[in-house]
Amino acid sequence: MADNTYDAIVIGSGISGGWAAKELTEKGLKVIMLERGRNVEHIKDYVSANKHPWDFPHRGGRTQEMIANYPVLKRDYPLNETNLSFWVNEKESPYTEVKRFDWFRGYQVGGRSLTWGRQSYRWSDFDFEANAQDGHGVDWPIRYKDIAPWYSYAEKFAGVNGAKEGLPQLPDGEFLPPMEMNCVEKDVRTRIEKAFNGKRPFIMGRSANLTVPHNNRTNCQYRNKCWLGCPFGAYFSTQSATLPAAMATGKLTLRPFSIVTKILYDKDTKKAKGVEVLDAETNKTYEYFAKIVFVNASALNSTWILMNSATDIWPDGLGSSSNALGHNLMDHHLGVYAGGLVEGYEDQYYFGRRANGIYIPRYRNLFGEKRDYVRGFGYQGGASRQGWAREIPEFNIGAEFKEALTEPGHWTMGIGGFGEMLPYHENKVTLDKTKKDKWGLNVLAIDCELKENELKMRKDILNDAVEMMEAAGVKNIQKRDGDGTPGRGIHEMGTARMGKDPKTSVLNGWNQVWDAQNVFVTDGACMTSASCVNPSLTYMALTARAADHAVSELKKGNL
Repeated sequence: MADNTYDAIVIGSGISGGWAAKELTEKGLKVIMLERGRNVEHIKDYVSANKHPWDFPHRGGRTQEMIANYPVLKRDYPLNETNLSFWVNEKESPYTEVKRFDWFRGYQVGGRSLTWGRQSYRWSDFDFEANAQDGHGVDWPIRYKDIAPWYSYAEKFAGVNGAKEGLPQLPDGEFLPPMEMNCVEKDVRTRIEKAFNGKRPFIMGRSANLTVPHNNRTNCQYRNKCWLGCPFGAYFSTQSATLPAAMATGKLTLRPFSIVTKILYDKDTKKAKGVEVLDAETNKTYEYFAKIVFVNASALNSTWILMNSATDIWPDGLGSSSNALGHNLMDHHLGVYAGGLVEGYEDQYYFGRRANGIYIPRYRNLFGEKRDYVRGFGYQGGASRQGWAREIPEFNIGAEFKEALTEPGHWTMGIGGFGEMLPYHENKVTLDKTKKDKWGLNVLAIDCELKENELKMRKDILNDAVEMMEAAGVKNIQKRDGDGTPGRGIHEMGTARMGKDPKTSVLNGWNQVWDAQNVFVTDGACMTSASCVNPSLTYMALTARAADHAVSELKKGNL
């Protein structure tokens, strides 16, 4: 086998790319994983993981230089000096905003598996059937029963903590012991469940943080420094979990600084034969060949690759025959919050810094309840005590002030909504052929906005949040209704959706590109709708399922 020929190529090394590499190599394939960014080695390259706030020149904050260099990242919390290297250099990799879209990217081995929020929830048939039920988008080609075994498979390997709640809208999984609510959360749960007759469940979040040792990884140390890289391997990432498994097979080649510019299509066989790669350091071009290509560059970059793989057969890109490529961009809309002070627990505290919160699953437009919009939302949040950064009006400076700050402050409780965004054809990405990145490649133009359904939903998210905080006895309730800018959820989905019909979708029910069935797309690009729960666990399950199918078809001689 030549040095540039493999059984399979995996483009991208984030959550789904890592899974593709693991599954394909463990099934005996020789695989090359191509990552456009630098390598990040587990433990060694987590340079901030064991630092304290006072170890950073600006106590973990942001400088004016950083604000100037990161005009998009500065729009929200990700811009800070503690893990700046895990976010993309925006000057090297710009994009065009036809309408504002906050695109927060991580270009390195591991991608955003190093910085994700780790919330891990299964979809239900309420989600997989939603498009067919209310007529938005196209019908999913799969149902919960098709992916349920793969959810179990992914959870068992990744390690997801949680409790079985028996909720039809949020299926139970294969859980490690759950993390524990603190005393205020437990009391708030009791009050909310009583006030709403149990119709608004209040549960502990399900997160991919180990609560017991698992698969040669150490359990969570309750430091809540996950996005600095976890030297214990206690949260699921490419580096801690899938990459070691793939490397252990001896069949994986990892090539960082490798920008895949196009998929090479053979019109005689009607399949992809490989990919073209631009070396990000030398600007030299290489070709790699394989029988299978998995595209896992993250939703919008995967679609960029498909679009940039234009041929005389499909001038708008590989997978464009349906006119769905690039369309139906979705994210979760958030920024709606309510919270305040909780009295009466000043003699209570909690253990460590729990890297998880509470979750209120969707309850709107379910079980016969109807609103003036479709779909629904959930809440994430939690209770904690104010720390040293709080303001104490009685003291401004001096010994008394510092002494006061050695004691924890008031208890606070708050929840923020995550709402589902519908798939709209006009929410799209295209190639901007007037703007280039550092490597002379056309950039993406993003044209996406919330519409009437989301705006109506946001009113309910705010009103319900305030209502629940009042029912829980929270005082001095503050509420916030942010602008809900798409992208802010960092859950980009759609633009190369799955479907039943090649005339209306890019991918079939096994994540294969209709136009070249040895090309699989299993990251956020494949999503046909968005649900309102965090999507990463679904990407894991879809990737494992697609890899199993790919190898089976390869053995049958169909690929």
